[in-house]
Amino acid sequence: MTPPTTTPIADPAAAPAPTLIPAAKPLIGHEERLAVHNVLLSGMLAQGPEVAAFEREFSEHFVAGRPTVALNSGTSGQHLGLLASGIGPGDEVIVPSFTFAAVANSVALTGATPVFADIEPTHFTLDPAAVRAAITERTAGVMPVHLYGHPFQVDAMHAIATEHGIALFEDAAQAHGARWNGQPVGSFGEFAMFSLYPTKNMTAIEGGMVSCRTQETARRLRLLRNQGMETQYANEVIGFNARMSDVHAAVGRVQLRKVDDWTHTRRSHAAFFDRELATLPGLTVPRIAPEATHVYHQYTVRVPAAERDNIRAALRDEHGVATGVYYPIPNHRLPSLGQFAPAHELPESDRAAAEVLSLPVHPSLTAGDLDRIVAGVSAVMAAGA
Repeated sequence: MTPPTTTPIADPAAAPAPTLIPAAKPLIGHEERLAVHNVLLSGMLAQGPEVAAFEREFSEHFVAGRPTVALNSGTSGQHLGLLASGIGPGDEVIVPSFTFAAVANSVALTGATPVFADIEPTHFTLDPAAVRAAITERTAGVMPVHLYGHPFQVDAMHAIATEHGIALFEDAAQAHGARWNGQPVGSFGEFAMFSLYPTKNMTAIEGGMVSCRTQETARRLRLLRNQGMETQYANEVIGFNARMSDVHAAVGRVQLRKVDDWTHTRRSHAAFFDRELATLPGLTVPRIAPEATHVYHQYTVRVPAAERDNIRAALRDEHGVATGVYYPIPNHRLPSLGQFAPAHELPESDRAAAEVLSLPVHPSLTAGDLDRIVAGVSAVMAAGA
């Protein structure tokens, strides 16, 4: 006879596990749901008046009125932005290896070659000296990333591009509202791509925005996103279906009215972490260049590489704090992109990939969440994970 099963009696003295503080949290409220409902009621679901209004409002809000084109994703925006700028087979575009793979993917998808250069260790953005060393007679452009919400060294990159007669493209996927010397990111390059993925500083659920230096580049982008036509059935070039729907644009328009407050909150959270965590042994808080306005898509610290996994596990299991690692494998070491790896090493990219850890900094954090994050990080670092 099988003995009856028994349910263990919980220890009344045991503390309940803390609710997990997520590393990122999209903010979708009643206004966004109402905006979607109104679009569904209108029956105008594909690229239409909401998209046109979103493009205009995004341009005025973020990029000083530059021509702006909405697409179905940030990656589409980057890919088609390169095509619209004339990048193709035989060209090389210098990119960071320490970032998301979409950057190099978008270059490779044009038929051009992504050439990886190293980052500088302070802000995790492309090192101008490494870019200079990577330039060849085939170099057509350089595409740095405003990583984690901190601008890349715009002045130095612009000088390099001008000196060598190459194009400067901006990956501003994580940098809505960031500035360099008071000028908004997204207003420097031949084009700049902003992502509207759910975890970004604002979202359209999915989508991307591309600001363009010229109206002609913007027109080519509009052709490429819509099967090669601006007028229905009058196809001028071979194009793609990369349109943004009015449903997504309606969400984005609502988020556009909220993003400045959210950015202020992110910056406030980051300042609190700076005050509380800056002196912890073994941990390096983010640094900000004097010219930069940081919008803290991520609050990324450095910790000892050998302890990072243990630190993440202890924060999650003992303190209920989720973290992120952006990015654990440099692009030049990925199976998909390794064929483009340069002969030389990228030591700062490798070191960052082993040491970075992003703490929650999103606007929905409460004062209690902030205190728990600081307490958890302090305890784990003191204990050596």
